Order: sequence, then C-alpha cells, then structure tokens
Amino acid sequence: MPSPLRTLPLAGLKVVEFTHMVMGPTCGLVLADLGAEVIKVEPIEGDRTRTLLGSGAGFFPMFNRNKKSIRINLQHPEGAAAARDLCLAADVVIENFKPGSMARYGLDYDSLAAYDPRLIHVSLKGFLPGPYEHRTALDEVVQMMGGLAYMTGRPGDPLRAGTSVNDIMGGMFGAIGVMGALIQRGISGRGQSVQASLFENNVFLVGQHMLQHAITGVAAEPMPNRISAWAVYDVFTVRDGEQIFLAAVSDPQWKTFCEAFGFHDLLADPALANNNLRVGMRSTLIPELKKRLAAFSATELATLFEREGLPYAPIMRPEQLFDDPHLQATGGLAEVRLTDGPGAGGTAQAALLPLTLGGDRLGVRLQPPLQGEHTEALLAGLGYPPEKISALQASGAVR
Repeated sequence: MPSPLRTLPLAGLKVVEFTHMVMGPTCGLVLADLGAEVIKVEPIEGDRTRTLLGSGAGFFPMFNRNKKSIRINLQHPEGAAAARDLCLAADVVIENFKPGSMARYGLDYDSLAAYDPRLIHVSLKGFLPGPYEHRTALDEVVQMMGGLAYMTGRPGDPLRAGTSVNDIMGGMFGAIGVMGALIQRGISGRGQSVQASLFENNVFLVGQHMLQHAITGVAAEPMPNRISAWAVYDVFTVRDGEQIFLAAVSDPQWKTFCEAFGFHDLLADPALANNNLRVGMRSTLIPELKKRLAAFSATELATLFEREGLPYAPIMRPEQLFDDPHLQATGGLAEVRLTDGPGAGGTAQAALLPLTLGGDRLGVRLQPPLQGEHTEALLAGLGYPPEKISALQASGAVR
C-alpha cells in the first residue's frame, strides 16, 4: 500500500462508471487503483454481479474495490438527470452497455460533450463499430470466433481460456486509452471518445499466430499440438503422479540441464547440438526425458531447477495461490470485504494490479462498496440539498 504521504498518479481525477460484469469494471478498477475517484452507478436493484454464483461469484469483490456506489434509476427522468449531473462534474465516463443504450438517457459522448468538451467518454463493447457491432458478445463468443479457443484446445476440441482474458484485457486497453486521452487533453484542452472491445482485443491476442502463418505459410497448430520453438518445454508427470513444468530454452540452459542430471550422452549427441536440432527431435527426445525424470519427485526437480537457475513451475490451482509465499511476502494480495452473497460480511484476499509505483503496490483505499453506500454523499457533493435528495429517494429515482 502506498505511503499516505504519496500522491497516486490519478489522484484528483473523477470517473463515473456505468458498467456491469467484468470488462467495464476492470477499466474502472485500473483507474481507481491508480488514484482516481471512481463512482459506480448501479441500477436500483444493485449490480447483478453482486449475487452471481459459480465462476461469477468473485466478479464483484475482485473488480470493484476503490470505488463509491450510487444507485440510480436511469428510466426515471429525475434519475437520468442526476446521472447527467454526475457525468458533467467528472473527467471521465465509462460505460459498457449495448450500442445506443446511453443515448436514450443523454449519457452518450455527443450529448455530454456538447456541455463539457473536456469530457473523456469510454465505451467498452463486444465489437468496435462495423458489421458486427450490434451482435451480443461474451468473452467466450469472441474466443470462439477470434481463434483463441481453437489455439487453446486440442485439435477438434476448441476450448475457452481459463479466465476472462478478453474482458480483463479489454478493460485494461480502455484504461490505457483514457490515460492517452488525458495527456492529449492536457495539450489540446479537449476530451474525446475512447472505444475498446472484446473481439478486437482477442484478435490482438492471436495476432502472433496470424503473422506466423503470413510469414511461414504454415497455419498455427493449436497449442497442445504446436511445433514448439523450444525443445525442452513441457509438463512432466513424475513420481507419485505429480506434475511439473520444466524448460530449457537455450543452448546454455540445455548444457546446464544435462550436466545437472548427468545426461552426458545427450550432451554429446551431435543430433542434439543446438535448440533447432533438438526441436526436430522432440518426438523422441521428450519421451526419453520423461522416462529418465519419472523417478524424481516434483519437489526434488523444483529444488534442482531452482539451484541451477532453470525455468520450472509447479502445476498450481487458483485456490492454492492464497498461500503462495511470494505473493504473501510481496503484498500481492489484499483483504477485501464481501458485500453480498453467501460470504457477505466476511473478507477474502484479492489480487492487486501486477505493478509497483515507486516500489509500492497499489492497495485498497476503499473497500468494495455496499449497494448505494455513497448515494447521499455524492448527491450532496453535487450541491443537492437534503430535501431534494430525500424526494429523489422517495420517488425511486435514486437509492
């Protein structure tokens, strides 16, 4: 957590966030962790990710720390008016609803910029404007149509990646766009519209495979079936059925690997003299190495690879990371409160942004908010008198 005497880089920036699920909240999270005041506008019934089950159960506490919450009924004229007042008092507006949704309430870029040309407006969508823009997109949809599922699964078995990669990265690109727009605003004095999307993010992720085909004329194989760029780069099943990933990705690492295990015959074999030759021999080399290493335990291999400075990794499950000694020692996890669902009232550790500023991790300044926790304070900050706030609450325009 940064020292309270330090100013975070986006301190003083005010952001209003009309978002749901993962992509939009991720954009707001990045800005919030960097110091911005981020106001999360929730529907009257509350953000629906608060009560999701299964793989969605962690969405709200993960992506909504360091934010304030106000509940507004945008379909109520006075609610929409309050939302516009919030936006016109802000530097940045973020939204990730269907194209045209925000225009119905005067919350689109053109409507707001007519009153405040310095405003930066971020739209996070399934697709950038074009033939697909009105399609309903999900992370899994764009993984399938954008080649990522094909590359992740085995041949004939497309497989979604194991996390919301496009949602999270799409939100991050939205935040990068905000920071670029802020720099330009400092020069020109004008804001602008920023757009980021799931599909184009996915295409960026598989761009290396697209260029592989363009350069070599050979289509990229799914990752489990690919021609590896490195000879020793695989998961090994060892003693007691344990698994560990081991690698030797350069000729010096191959020499170190062979000498550490006493594999002098492999080191002397001219057919294995360099990495490219070894890649050509993978079909026989990897089975031979798996046979030779099968008697070791995963711990023994990890110890040896650590000592020799060779790449390795235990095969971990997400829940095991709570006890990871590196994360614990470096402050990579922070306690957040659970506001809704089965764990409401408790706490859990959440992953922080994977960066430091001045040697400090960016921590939790505000806990994930309760529904409408800051409604009255935020409206009062706009200059609304108590009686108007009470009237808005009584009418159902805000909560």
